[in-house]
Amino acid sequence: MMVSDIKAADPRDELPEHLPALRAFALSLTRNSATADDMVQDTIVKAWTNIDKFQAGTNLRAWLFTILRNTFYSSRRKLNREVADIDGVFTETLSVKPSHDGRLQLADFRKAFEQLPDEQREALILVGANGFAYDEAAEMCGVATGTIKSRVNRGRNRLAELLELNDDDALELTDSATMAVVSSNGGRTH
Repeated sequence: MMVSDIKAADPRDELPEHLPALRAFALSLTRNSATADDMVQDTIVKAWTNIDKFQAGTNLRAWLFTILRNTFYSSRRKLNREVADIDGVFTETLSVKPSHDGRLQLADFRKAFEQLPDEQREALILVGANGFAYDEAAEMCGVATGTIKSRVNRGRNRLAELLELNDDDALELTDSATMAVVSSNGGRTH
């Protein structure tokens, strides 16, 4: 086989494997499944049309998350205001009624998680649920690594406060990504 016959792998072929993580991240930012789906679609379209800007050998998922994050904040700036869900009417339409204790605790977690500021939710999702290193998350968010560490720490502390957890309390959730968000073990530092 000649060198000219070897074709470099097209990063567009990898896009579908990142869709679930992108949707989860978008959902955590928007708290609305339809808006999250639209953001993921916008992200994929932007990635597809700008694939020439992706540097081969770098982290495709981090690049996609950066595009999604920028799309989210751009749309927030355009809206100029946010509709508050004070009575929880909108939130109730998004949740499934729990059928056992684990789901009840997950519902409590979601309610508490939604009370966090956007920056803390974003940091917890990137570092805890998606397993990005602090420095990778910092690069995606355009902030210092210490800022991400601080946001994660404040977010975890606030979640523990909202959920009324003590250091020795066990939070029994069946979702490993949710456990990673509240666990202080998240956030590799490589």
